[in-house]
Amino acid sequence: MLMEKETGRRGIVREIGRAQSVIPLARFLKSIERQSALSLRDRLRIIDQALLLLEMNYVHLPLKRAMHAINPIQQLKLLKFRLETRDRGKMESGTQFHRRLLEIFASLRDLHTLYLLPDPFKSHTAFLPFLIEQYFEKQGKKLIDKFLVTRVVEDFIPPEGGAELAQFKPGIEVLYWNGIPIKRAIEINGESQAGSNPEARFARGLDNLTIRPLETSLPPDEKWVDITYQTSAGKTLTLKLEWLVYHSDDWGEPTVTAKKKRAAIDIKKTKINEFKKKFFSSRVVRVRKRFADNFYSEVRKIDGRELGYIRLYSFEVHDSNEFVAEFKRLITAPEFPREGLIIDVRGNGGGKIRAGELLLQFFTPRQIKPELFEFINSPLNLEICRRDSDYHPWADSIAEAVVTGATYSLGFPVSSEEDCNHTGQLYYGPVILITDALCYSTTDMFAAGFQDNEVGEILGTSDNTGAGGANVWKYQELRDSLGKRSKSLFKPLPRNSD
Repeated sequence: MLMEKETGRRGIVREIGRAQSVIPLARFLKSIERQSALSLRDRLRIIDQALLLLEMNYVHLPLKRAMHAINPIQQLKLLKFRLETRDRGKMESGTQFHRRLLEIFASLRDLHTLYLLPDPFKSHTAFLPFLIEQYFEKQGKKLIDKFLVTRVVEDFIPPEGGAELAQFKPGIEVLYWNGIPIKRAIEINGESQAGSNPEARFARGLDNLTIRPLETSLPPDEKWVDITYQTSAGKTLTLKLEWLVYHSDDWGEPTVTAKKKRAAIDIKKTKINEFKKKFFSSRVVRVRKRFADNFYSEVRKIDGRELGYIRLYSFEVHDSNEFVAEFKRLITAPEFPREGLIIDVRGNGGGKIRAGELLLQFFTPRQIKPELFEFINSPLNLEICRRDSDYHPWADSIAEAVVTGATYSLGFPVSSEEDCNHTGQLYYGPVILITDALCYSTTDMFAAGFQDNEVGEILGTSDNTGAGGANVWKYQELRDSLGKRSKSLFKPLPRNSD
């Protein structure tokens, strides 16, 4: 039985306001001055654990060093040296320490490898009460990109103001951000993001422009923003808006639940999507409740033909088999169009690897081969693979590296080939996949499998996807994998940092 789910955005936003879960950024910063302090011991602990992870566990370190001409290990060692040899009583602020670590991890250009800020930052999101999106206007043979305000949360817009406030509505074109041309402002913001290619960095600079989860980035430097925009009548106005901070714990913000051998997800994008859904979503869609956060479907008429359209937001599910079964039920329903299907994965940050890999068989007669995953060869990874039964297949090849000198282990799948082909093709109409530069992780793998198996055409609204495919481990999962042995290697991190 299908359940109707209405987001009730306006009611949720008003309830959040009454609960005082949203405060100005300036007040938030003042309230956390003492809470955000870190002792010398805390800082050294974080650096030591970061060195251990990058040197002994991080599979892409050789590649990232070569691609981006970086040396994160030396940067961390220098940071540690300067802390240990500082003048007595002279230690930079906790915020500056976090900034240095964030810069080092961002230099990897890897959205799977992050330094997550500790309390009190991690349960908060800084935001401005509107969204900006890019669109293109054709002028002759050229496409000119412009940036429009597409959503405004009026409940958080100041009640008093002049024409600049009254005309700040969806549809206006943003020209400047604090006096900087808007496109350049997005590029500057994108450089602090971990996108692995220029298209991904620009897309994340835009996506992150007005929504900034403080678990993955520090609060904005400015307390307010001057937005210069043009109305539909051609009038240019400037509006000053304060940054706000939302305390997500008050509403039990969903957390990333994907387990280690299934996790392939962009944590920051997932949090931004959760925030957008809560504050900006206006759609009412009939879906099964447990999959309402993952996808919806509808029938679209194009040139007199009925086509199926599936908007797939996330592969982050509790149970991959249930997710795949629901997808199967949907595309085999008698009323579902057979003339063609559009699968739209724009902005999908990934999730369970198995959830993505098992879907491909529904659209092709080909034998699906799951992606292979490798470890970087190190004594620590060897011990993890020997202790954790899920990773026993990798252990022998890592051990052989002593003789072979290989940098990486042999590759093995995390989804079985049998499961990836258990059902086979169910949909026989043409299928198109729509991607963008915010697609990441499992979504990248899904798009690659779509192309490799010649399922159909891929329509990219960006020149590239996010280009990230890896198996994500949380710090605690590494500790758990070693059991009692972890006490001598993976130390508890201060203030719930990760």
